[in-house]
Amino acid sequence: MFGSLGAPELLIILAILVVLFGATRIGDIGKGIGRGIREFRREVKDGQQEEVTKEPAATGEEKKS
Repeated sequence: MFGSLGAPELLIILAILVVLFGATRIGDIGKGIGRGIREFRREVKDGQQEEVTKEPAATGEEKKS
């Protein structure tokens, strides 16, 4: 579907976006998306670390019972 998009088509799409939103607004949107991705990655990493630290405690509690 998107395999047929070449450089000229992408430039036309970019030009339309700049006309519709303006260059500063596109920059703000990009910054917001970047911040969101960084925050998402940080939360996933923190969640994985919490799971790792909880697993040994959970197995230790099961052995005590």
